[in-house]
Amino acid sequence: MIIYVVKRGDTLYSIARRYGTSVQRLRADNGLSENQTLVVGQALIVTLPARVHTVRAGDTLYSISRRYGVTVMELIQNNPELSQSTIIRPGQQLTVSFQGTGTREISTLGYAYTSISRETLRRALPYLTYLAIFSYGFRETGALIPANDTELITLSYDFGTEPILVFTSLDESGGFSTARASRLFNDEALQDTVLDNLIETMTRKGYAGVDMDFEYIAPEDAQGYQSFLTRARDRLAPLGLTVSVCLAPKQTANQPGLLYEAHDYPAIGAIADRVLLMTYEWGYTYGPPMAVAPINQVRGVVRYAASQIPPSKILMGIPNYGYDWTLPYEQGVSRAENIGNQGAVLRAARYGAEIMFDETAKSPYFEYYSGGRKHIVWFEDVRSINAKLELCDEYGFLGVGWWNIMRPFDQNWALLAATHSIRKNV
Repeated sequence: MIIYVVKRGDTLYSIARRYGTSVQRLRADNGLSENQTLVVGQALIVTLPARVHTVRAGDTLYSISRRYGVTVMELIQNNPELSQSTIIRPGQQLTVSFQGTGTREISTLGYAYTSISRETLRRALPYLTYLAIFSYGFRETGALIPANDTELITLSYDFGTEPILVFTSLDESGGFSTARASRLFNDEALQDTVLDNLIETMTRKGYAGVDMDFEYIAPEDAQGYQSFLTRARDRLAPLGLTVSVCLAPKQTANQPGLLYEAHDYPAIGAIADRVLLMTYEWGYTYGPPMAVAPINQVRGVVRYAASQIPPSKILMGIPNYGYDWTLPYEQGVSRAENIGNQGAVLRAARYGAEIMFDETAKSPYFEYYSGGRKHIVWFEDVRSINAKLELCDEYGFLGVGWWNIMRPFDQNWALLAATHSIRKNV
């Protein structure tokens, strides 16, 4: 696997010839449309096949997998077109393995709303151990606020991915409710009702576990939150259902702020089967321009988490998005536009911007002018994702999780397939 940074005068054809690959493969791995213009500074992943099979009459994915000692899912991971249709035809070339493929097996998780494009979902599912379906809330009575999740659950199992029910304190207005969470943590009867409803829903629909995403918990409710998580684990574990918990990105035990104070890393880490570190949102909608997940800040969270929680329980969060700020930034006034990573590259091409790379944050960015105003865009690319995967490996974590997989990010999946083995429990 090679990460190549586009220089002035480069074309997909010249890059393909240089590395002995095809233009079609470059397009597929990097999510490039047929007529898309390359951008100076744009990072491309170049995957180099080690074994290629030419399909013959009578071949099936199963027979090919048996011949080479790989799984059908590995064939799908290495050939993105198969995620949309597994029909193969004589003469079609399939990558069986890549040069220099990493051997470390990791677990992966992706969050998705039920409105996700099915094409985007199918592109991601081969690379996911878990699909976290966002989300279920609860009413004052303990009744669940459900999600239209049946199709996503079915598709998950089609790709050997475990569906996980995301349970939150979002209320009917769509915001995290500190008050509603507090009532749950201090009312055991309400907890019993909620857990009864969760278990009934999970077993009926085929969920493999629950992901607890409670944010902005009142500090005085920290013990109540831990007690609720313990009760949930004790009731779900005998049924073979797992409990994972989202943790705010703390770098110290006593980090102040409503987002952080009730998230006790060692206590929650001891209760949960898995935790997800929400290592993103340094750059955010109303904040000053900066990388969403600068690696120097992420490292601080990772270092603290690894000292408090067994690394084998930790999934490191990765953002699949960026932001476009109109300058000058004004505190309390400016509002950044959320933008997809592939969309960011298209925007750079549209405005003739050159993509730069910040070595401290290990994140790409660019500037452009529109309507007489200067803009700056921070986003993720194969270089920044590679830095995060290397950090995950350095600490021996269980794996990584993406918030979220709603937008296409093809080079992300190509990188994962070329550098890691993805755990499939189904």
